[in-house]
Amino acid sequence: MSNFIDFNSAKKLHDMSQNQNKITRLFNIQYPIIQAGMIWHSGWRLASAVSNCGGLGLIGAGSMYPDILRENIQKCKKATDKPFGVNVPMLYPNLDEVIQIILEEGVKIVFTSAGNPKTYTETLQKEGLKVAHVVSSTKFALKCEDAGVDAVVAEGFEAGGHNGRDETTTFCLIPNVKQHLSKPLIAAGGIALGSQVKAAMILGADGVQIGSRFAATVEASAHDNWKQKIAQLQEGDTHLTLKELAPVRMVKNKFFHELEEIYHTGRDKEALLASLGRARAKKGMFEGDMEEGELEIGQVSALINDVLPVEAVFRNLLKEFEEANNPVL
Repeated sequence: MSNFIDFNSAKKLHDMSQNQNKITRLFNIQYPIIQAGMIWHSGWRLASAVSNCGGLGLIGAGSMYPDILRENIQKCKKATDKPFGVNVPMLYPNLDEVIQIILEEGVKIVFTSAGNPKTYTETLQKEGLKVAHVVSSTKFALKCEDAGVDAVVAEGFEAGGHNGRDETTTFCLIPNVKQHLSKPLIAAGGIALGSQVKAAMILGADGVQIGSRFAATVEASAHDNWKQKIAQLQEGDTHLTLKELAPVRMVKNKFFHELEEIYHTGRDKEALLASLGRARAKKGMFEGDMEEGELEIGQVSALINDVLPVEAVFRNLLKEFEEANNPVL
């Protein structure tokens, strides 16, 4: 796929920040824009489309059985000749099998999350892979550095899906992590506009990871009901909950209010587990049940008003980034 931006007339995003070159060099990509490996959204179509636009697409292994992951990797390799990676949430089963498939299929980039960064980093790096790990605090960012990861994703409490318990916002988290970290830093959480990309870089990020905006794209593997729902969400329509199990930001639908009722009657962990059951996220985001399913999305969904092709999302991000001039103090 040819690039759709005229680089001679538009400023290249990776030239707008000297630090940002760390990410483009590390992953051999045009722009330091990474698509989050969201469960039930991040199949080969989304990952390859993002990579073809000059960013880094990630296949989300968390919602795939091992054989489905292998199929997605193989299809992604056919759909793009650009770098792409796999996101591996370590709170899911079959991890050793997942890692073996990644190695067998020749994937070069892995993003790990929701677990100890030491678990697979050395194994993957010995095979020549680049490894990034997602954290929600400076404390865990430093553990990533000790583990030898190639980059750290610092994700603020605004983000959708599984999140940190400390509720530190991206605006506070990024500059704090930056002053303690020597590794390349990727900002995540609350980023859907080009102006927010620029803000993250001003705060010290070398690149950004974007989830919610790419969830509402034509190429995302989620159900159309869910994509349209994202475009309708307003400020205050999401909430971080389930801290007793694994904190997750979700939409306030019928299922969410059932969980809240359990809280009101005594915060019974077993009752929460029973209500959550199996495949609630699949029921909502993949099968399209907007009331009984678990719907995970970030606060920035209030700024998303349409479902667009990935190429249009990139065009908007680059245009907004260039137009977001720093004010004169």
